Amino acid sequence: MSRVFPGIAGLETYALVDGGCRVEVIPSRGALVSRMTVDGDEVLYLDEATVADPAKNVRGGIPVLFPIAGPLPGDTYPADRKSFTMSQHGFARRLPWTVRQAEDSLLVLGLSSTEETLRQFPWAFDAQLTFSLVGTRLTLDFDVENRDTRPLPLHLGFHPYFRVPDAAKAVATVDTDATHAWDNRNKLEVPFTGFDLTLDEVDLHLRDHSGPGTILGRGPGSRPVHLSWSPEFKMLVVWTLRGKDFVCVEPWTAAAGALATGEGLLHVEPGERASLAFDIEA
Repeated sequence: MSRVFPGIAGLETYALVDGGCRVEVIPSRGALVSRMTVDGDEVLYLDEATVADPAKNVRGGIPVLFPIAGPLPGDTYPADRKSFTMSQHGFARRLPWTVRQAEDSLLVLGLSSTEETLRQFPWAFDAQLTFSLVGTRLTLDFDVENRDTRPLPLHLGFHPYFRVPDAAKAVATVDTDATHAWDNRNKLEVPFTGFDLTLDEVDLHLRDHSGPGTILGRGPGSRPVHLSWSPEFKMLVVWTLRGKDFVCVEPWTAAAGALATGEGLLHVEPGERASLAFDIEA
């Protein structure tokens, strides 16, 4: 049986352990991976105050972005000849998920459509997140079943906050072969020639990162983090703020606004399932 304990603010937390690696997950805070340690090295950043306050979006850990990644234009999109409203990154990261299975190194959580979700996203669905830990590799498997009568649009992302000391950002690295990006801070397309993670803010959406993964170098004394993901993830987002000890390296299946524009949007046929995976190894 998985280890269960009252974590931050007394929230029920599940621990997955394999050897010197420990991963903690809080189902009630959007199925949030709140911690990953490898032999005492804290791989993730977490602002615990944002976890303790249910009115706040959590800053840290690994939020799951569903049914959208990023914002919609004006927070709205059309469907069924109506206009629907949904805030940035969707609702999955703010809702409680249900524990379906819990073991020493495996945790399965579920989220199904409700009246609340249907007001924002008018499709019936069942989503499942499986967290599995093998050695120092954490796998997040996202599986969604379309329980509706129409194709279900799927725009998925993960938003991991990796612990990178602010002082180490000058030497931190993110491997990529991308040549152009959307600069989300300045709202324009730019040629990409490399990262300067020491700027006040970096918010670059790499359009042509070709590989299904990357390596984050976190500076001296910290383990590099090897990331890999399913080929459906087409966009790589890198975000950081000066003065904060994190760098976010985020795989998204499409660019922000895809639910409104249709650009790069995946679909799941009625009665079918889609499964996408994200691996983190430190």
